[in-house]
Amino acid sequence: MTGNMPTILVVDDEHDILEFIRYNLEKEGYHVFTALNGSQALDQAAKIKPDLILMDVMMPVMDGIEACRNLRQSEATRNCLIVFLTARAEEFVELAGFEAGADDFINKPIKPRVLLSRIKAILRRQDKGGFMDHMKFPDLEIDREKFMVLYKERPIQFPRKEFELLSFLASKPGKVFSREEILDQVWGADVEVVDRTIDVHVRKIREKLDDRFIYTVKGVGYKFDTP
Repeated sequence: MTGNMPTILVVDDEHDILEFIRYNLEKEGYHVFTALNGSQALDQAAKIKPDLILMDVMMPVMDGIEACRNLRQSEATRNCLIVFLTARAEEFVELAGFEAGADDFINKPIKPRVLLSRIKAILRRQDKGGFMDHMKFPDLEIDREKFMVLYKERPIQFPRKEFELLSFLASKPGKVFSREEILDQVWGADVEVVDRTIDVHVRKIREKLDDRFIYTVKGVGYKFDTP
């Protein structure tokens, strides 16, 4: 982050869209960098370590989904917020984006007021407190300050949304959270995501933790519990 305002990397293969978004973000005081495809985005992100990346899905050289996967695998960019800009509203595109580690979606055509409002909300959710910084359970430690999970004393890498979901459920062991509560607290009430998004993230968390800790309560939602 440069100064007090967040740094945002905008990635789109259309110059007009890039300049349009850059103009509106800089007018609000954000520090803005741009890239024309996923490959350029990886290079730029590694150098500037942006707070948030706004990225088109369909691009030449490397599309947004592949770039997102690469960003989540890199130590330097693993914790960046990643928001997709897309004109494609099909459910499979959204699921593929969240599978790759995206935090949110904003639909094209871009409306400046909507864009700025969503960005503020996303950044605000990132800064929102309310959870313990360090949680320790048998075989599992969650350190929110270091963005780290230790399972059986081994570090496990979690993309941001998986980490936030695990942290949220673990904040109150035994409590059953409804799907609405989870969406509101982890994704935000202003974000529209398909219902299967939570299920996808829970499945990926379970795979990393040997199918332990997170339990389904049929007809209600999910809970975190220890054996």
